[in-house]
Amino acid sequence: MWVSMLAWVPEGSTQAEGINGRVATIDARLAGEEKRKADWTKRLGPFAPVLLFLVKAKTFLFALLKFKFFLSFFAFFGLYWALFGWKFGMGFAVSIAIHEFGHYFAARRRGLKVDLPVFLPGLGAYVRWFSMGVDLDTLAAIALAGPFAGLLAAAGCAGIFVALAGHGGVHALNAYEGAGTGIAVWAALAHAGAWLNLINLVPVLGLDGAQATHALNRMQRGLVLVTALVFFGILREGVFLFIAAGMAWRVFTGVAPEKPSSATMVRYMVLLFLLGSLMWVVPAVDRF
Repeated sequence: MWVSMLAWVPEGSTQAEGINGRVATIDARLAGEEKRKADWTKRLGPFAPVLLFLVKAKTFLFALLKFKFFLSFFAFFGLYWALFGWKFGMGFAVSIAIHEFGHYFAARRRGLKVDLPVFLPGLGAYVRWFSMGVDLDTLAAIALAGPFAGLLAAAGCAGIFVALAGHGGVHALNAYEGAGTGIAVWAALAHAGAWLNLINLVPVLGLDGAQATHALNRMQRGLVLVTALVFFGILREGVFLFIAAGMAWRVFTGVAPEKPSSATMVRYMVLLFLLGSLMWVVPAVDRF
């Protein structure tokens, strides 16, 4: 670029001398780098090709890590395929991916830097995003976007199950008449998906419910506690006891915001109601 500028200035002018000086500086720097490289190659002797290979391998590994989403996804799928068969394994992995992409797109919509999901076989998955300067309402919205996406995945599986089972299909399934026909897999995916997204609403550790609870005041946390107990009384599903216990702890500990988020409260309640309804509509199965 500096050399191309010489055509636009008078030859022998101060500007031309300045450009030639800049070109000479760049040439000297490049020559110095080449000399240093040659000196190191000479010192390393027979180990120079090994170093070159390691540098190229590092580049390859870096490119490979860019595909960690795909690698971890297939490792996750492989584990559940080995445990429960490929149909459930693939459906479960896709359901988890949909949940995680709920977080991903919610963060991207708000202009935040976010990485693709990473799957941890046997443990779950996570999305790393950068929340510096984000208010509590936005934090809660991104946290609950995952369970909402997971709700859609579980509802889709439930819809397919109901369409395949038809009238009386639930009773037939409970009697294991539908096991092995493909119907039971959709029921298992719907029920497991609803249960897993409810687990994510438990307000402890780094779960989605813990992030959302930061935007609720103590009265709102108490209302969620009562709602979870009501659902436990109706469905007898232990996951609601975990949510209630977590909220009981959050009522008396931690910092509550001065200005609570009504939107977060509504989202939390809607998720409890819809996921609980899914677990009531779709039976649990222990073989498929």
